[in-house]
Amino acid sequence: MSKVLWNSLLVTPAVLGAALVSSIAPASAQVQSEPSVATLDQVMQYSNEGRSSGSLAQVTSVTEFSDVSPGDWAYEALAYLANSEAQGGLDCLEGYPDGTYRGGRAMTRFEFAAGLASCLDAVVGRLESLDPEALARIEALQREFAAELAVLRGRVDALEAAVEELQANQFSTTTRLNGRAVFAFSDIFGSSSIEDANNTVFQSRVRLNFDTSFTGRDRLRTRLQGGNFVDFNAVPSAQISPVSQDFTEQTDFSFDSGGNFAVSVNRLEYYFPLGPATVYLGARNQGISDIVTSVSSFDDGEQGSLSYFGYNPIYDLGGAAQNIGFGLTFDLSDAFQLGLGYLTGEGNNPSNGAGLFNGDYTAFGQLTFSPGDLTVALTYVNSYISEPNSLGDFSPSVYNGYGISFEFGLSDTFTIGGWGMYVDTRTFAGPLAFRGDGEAWSYALTLGVGDLGVEGSLLGIIAGVPPYQGSFGNSTLGNFSPFNTGTSFHAEVFYRFPVSDNISLTPGVIFVSNIADTGDDAVIPVLRTSFRF
Repeated sequence: MSKVLWNSLLVTPAVLGAALVSSIAPASAQVQSEPSVATLDQVMQYSNEGRSSGSLAQVTSVTEFSDVSPGDWAYEALAYLANSEAQGGLDCLEGYPDGTYRGGRAMTRFEFAAGLASCLDAVVGRLESLDPEALARIEALQREFAAELAVLRGRVDALEAAVEELQANQFSTTTRLNGRAVFAFSDIFGSSSIEDANNTVFQSRVRLNFDTSFTGRDRLRTRLQGGNFVDFNAVPSAQISPVSQDFTEQTDFSFDSGGNFAVSVNRLEYYFPLGPATVYLGARNQGISDIVTSVSSFDDGEQGSLSYFGYNPIYDLGGAAQNIGFGLTFDLSDAFQLGLGYLTGEGNNPSNGAGLFNGDYTAFGQLTFSPGDLTVALTYVNSYISEPNSLGDFSPSVYNGYGISFEFGLSDTFTIGGWGMYVDTRTFAGPLAFRGDGEAWSYALTLGVGDLGVEGSLLGIIAGVPPYQGSFGNSTLGNFSPFNTGTSFHAEVFYRFPVSDNISLTPGVIFVSNIADTGDDAVIPVLRTSFRF
């Protein structure tokens, strides 16, 4: 009996230490002398773990645990606690009903109290047979491990103090703040008219997102944005109809901001589950790709492509009428999702020809199929836009766009993607020469290579034809020669590599040939630095 109790007391400090602090080193390592302060995420994780795991259940052998192996540093101690008295153990080890011990995570105080009480009962039941020599050994062990236990007590006290400080100083129990900042050096080279009109620039943008959740499944996002991006001069616009540009400039950046650092609410949206659907309400700057996926890993102004041409342009169709509105997504199965939405440009304006349902609008639907490493989306967009033409008259136009986008992961590091878009256009008012029917096209292929040279890096290549006018004409004047024929070509290469967990650098080059059928080519070198905080 003396030998059994001696062994139990010998291993008890190691077991208790492992239970108290999940980050303590193996038995042969020294205990850290300075307490560490956990982050808010860790605190929340520690406090929530085990609450829904079910009650603890006693085991008779350590082999009953599916997550404990003989190679674990505490295996012998666990075996001793689990074995019966006849086997030279204490018979007091408990685990979870699913057959796991979960020795690699922090334990709650309830779990510690339950395990400690069980083992103390086993030890106290054997104290009556102890001789004075065994009691002397117990006292010696108590003195020997006093310093280690004091350190563990200090670490727990420091953690409790950190939790109290975070709770006392947080500005909201429901809202988290995250920030994004972009610094960009760039220039543009090409024809003399373009080069003479532009110089090297250093531009920047910052975003502050306040993300609020009231139920854990919803999110209210309020975004503040400021920046000082100014578009390059003397770059012609490429149109797909006589009265509306409809798409982003071919030389615009994906992280463009406009502004002169006029800070404003750049995004205000709220989504929440409603039965089998997720409902999206956009009060400010809502777009199609904010409701459904754009099926492109390059569609990220801070970590993805440098130009706007990192995703299917169909998501920008009717851009003047994407601002305020609503959408729904339905997960039809694990592989199929249906998304629907309606957006307006002036949904907040009660004037004639405006409002939610009496002005410019963009309605869309998308079916997304994701079987494993392949994602395919079929997208339809219907848009009505009434904008001033070159003569100052309003020429209402209707656009029906059809798009297909795909992305396929060839391996853990290689990804290919691409898209195609066809748009049927009709301008039915305004000057006679502006009225008529037309069609527009765009297509591209992408290649992504991850972890090239550095873990977390991304090499991106994009090659394709920006939106162009395939034909245009009317019944009175006949067919016109297209003014944007599709001979323009867009190519882009960028390489993003992480400097740290919060900073990345992305050098790259954008090339656009024969912009808007003018014969002008443009080469744009860019160095983007992205910060996350």
